[in-house]
Amino acid sequence: MEFAIWAVIVGLLLVLMALGSTVLQRLPLSTAMLYVLVGLGVSPLWLGMLPLEPRAHSHILERMAEVVVLLSLFNAGLKLSPGLLDRRWRLPVRLALNSMVITVALVALVAWVFLGWPLGACVLLGAILAPTDPVLASEVQLQEAGDRDKLRFALTGEGGLNDGTAFPFVMLGLGLLGLHDLGEGGWRWLAVDVLWSTAAGLGVGWVLGIAVGRLVLFLRREHKEAVGLDDFLALGLIALSYGSALLLHGSGFLAVFAAGVALRRLEQRQSPGKASSQQVEKAMAHPDRSMADNLAVDPQHAPTFMAQAVLLFNEQAERIGEVAIVIAIGALLWAVPWYDAAWWFVPLLLLVIRPVSVALGIRGAGASRSQRWLIGWFGIRGVGSLYYLMYALNHGLSGTLADQLVGLTMAVMVASIVVHGVSVTPLMAAYEKRSPRAT
Repeated sequence: MEFAIWAVIVGLLLVLMALGSTVLQRLPLSTAMLYVLVGLGVSPLWLGMLPLEPRAHSHILERMAEVVVLLSLFNAGLKLSPGLLDRRWRLPVRLALNSMVITVALVALVAWVFLGWPLGACVLLGAILAPTDPVLASEVQLQEAGDRDKLRFALTGEGGLNDGTAFPFVMLGLGLLGLHDLGEGGWRWLAVDVLWSTAAGLGVGWVLGIAVGRLVLFLRREHKEAVGLDDFLALGLIALSYGSALLLHGSGFLAVFAAGVALRRLEQRQSPGKASSQQVEKAMAHPDRSMADNLAVDPQHAPTFMAQAVLLFNEQAERIGEVAIVIAIGALLWAVPWYDAAWWFVPLLLLVIRPVSVALGIRGAGASRSQRWLIGWFGIRGVGSLYYLMYALNHGLSGTLADQLVGLTMAVMVASIVVHGVSVTPLMAAYEKRSPRAT
């Protein structure tokens, strides 16, 4: 009987989302806000169908968040078409490096001075809350490859990069708490967790993205094989990149993001341009499947078809994953040990620390005043922070300190879902009205 009730709830939610998606795009609401409410409804606060607890279910929550973040990172990479030497990369790289480090430092300083936590816990809190979320930030990210808007490009690139650049600081925080080997003087952390992890992750992802893409295009163009099942191609490349990077002690998150960017760059180099994209989109929407199959093996259009098909499936998979993980976040709220400091810490992070870190991190990068302001505001926290929090719990973090970290992190996530969900539609509409995007 419980499974039947779940089927009704999930089915009704998905149907309502499908029917009302265009309405929500015009309202100061986000789908994530509705998913949180559903999570609250099925938690012990009401129906009691999903009694999740942060510590008791930390392993399953870590894996759920991990999978959803991977889908989102690959999706973000597929939308970023410019070459690595393009000037537009300056903003996301500075956000993911400069602003990331500044955010970690400022959060750690606040926790050290006002909360009296040990240094390791302060750094860990900063690392958990520093990265912006690629999952819940879809409305401020690029809507399609070729979108040349600087604001959306910056936020998409930041969301793709900073989940990987935050991980070394998570390991640093755990190491300072005695839960991870940093090496004498921190040499192991710097050499392995920072330098090698970053280089190996980006390198593995880029090589596998190019290699798999070239193999698929060769089979399709020369032998008319490997046609269809592009969803398997997307999931396979994500899993292959992530697993290979982890086996080499590299950053799996950066590997998946780099694989997406590499696949898109391969398509950009080998396709004839926008005309090919329009023809592929028309064929994919046509009820006659043979039209799409013909373009899939056409030497001219095969690259565009491959990239578009992979992106289309991955977007759908990401949306389904978002539903599951955000409902889980809502279902967790009944068991969160709320911390009094959250009432001043949350606005301090969102209204002061994030804008300051952005202003300092991208100074001189060529963004307009409105773009800098919006980048500073849309520091959305969500599934990535949940992943790092669960990772810390599963690697030895316990006691009162763990409860306090859970309370502050969940408070920031829920506040971000609400305030950014309410503000994203009117702010982005006003921005695009003043600055029409060149696509």
